[in-house]
Amino acid sequence: MPGNPSLSRSPKGFTLIELMIVMSIIALLLTLALPEYFHGLQRSKEAILKQDLGVMRSALDKYVGDKGVYPQNLGELATNRYLRAIPVDPITERNDTWIIVPPPPPQQGGVFDVKSGADGVTLDGVPYNQL
Repeated sequence: MPGNPSLSRSPKGFTLIELMIVMSIIALLLTLALPEYFHGLQRSKEAILKQDLGVMRSALDKYVGDKGVYPQNLGELATNRYLRAIPVDPITERNDTWIIVPPPPPQQGGVFDVKSGADGVTLDGVPYNQL
């Protein structure tokens, strides 16, 4: 019957097989892309950690150069405007996990160096507390 509209139309939508193929392709692409994404995310956190440590160590050097003694805590660097604020450790995502290294015995003060308090190692195999 040429006048029957239900027989002349093609079906709309996708079949189950077509949907399964598309979902399989998406899953395959995700398995290739996600590991590289998380690897890049970790690499960027480690770069931020190294930069933060460098900034804090530079502020410590400037503080000692100006005052002649090491600060008692990291908060002194912020209150004396050597840092705007104590940076957040990007690995632990907290600013109170920094490991404080005291100065050698004849020197005064409480903060000679600072290290990360994060557990684990970098992508290069170096422990975070050795950076």
